[in-house]
Amino acid sequence: MSYEPPQRPEEQRSVGEMVFDVSERVSTLIRDEIELAKAEITEKVQWLLRGGVVGIVAGTFAFLGLILLMHSIAWLLNDLFFGDHFWIGFLIEAVVFFATAAIAGYVAYQAVQKGSPPTPDLAIEEGRRIKQTLEAGTTPAAKEPVTPPGQQPVTPPGQQPVTPPAQEPVTPPAQEPAP
Repeated sequence: MSYEPPQRPEEQRSVGEMVFDVSERVSTLIRDEIELAKAEITEKVQWLLRGGVVGIVAGTFAFLGLILLMHSIAWLLNDLFFGDHFWIGFLIEAVVFFATAAIAGYVAYQAVQKGSPPTPDLAIEEGRRIKQTLEAGTTPAAKEPVTPPGQQPVTPPGQQPVTPPAQEPVTPPAQEPAP
């Protein structure tokens, strides 16, 4: 069971309650960032595994193609000296195996490139944005300086201060005297 401070208007909250609230929100934010990093790492590792498996398949087909190529060269030598033409079949099979190995190798290369290196890029970028926001004192949505209530906003050098549109003063309705 966690402690929940009584809900009061923002102006009446104590500094301790506000610090507790901020620390709780930062803790939640950090947990969410860790979950994002885990999800990214998992996805990239899966791509690396897929690429590795397809690479093994490509290597197997290349090895089988090499066996058939060597076998066909042996038959070619036999035919050059003895006149039979059995080597053509072996050579055609070797070409098919090499073509299959080339396609599987390309697929493996693409999968490894997609998953390598397994770094949580989205979580890192989000962390950078949070750091910039905290250091600059701006909100990501508004991109305007955050100013505490009762203080004048600080305008960066070289920029014109932003002034809100003028509003007409609101006059309270006339009150009738009490009898």
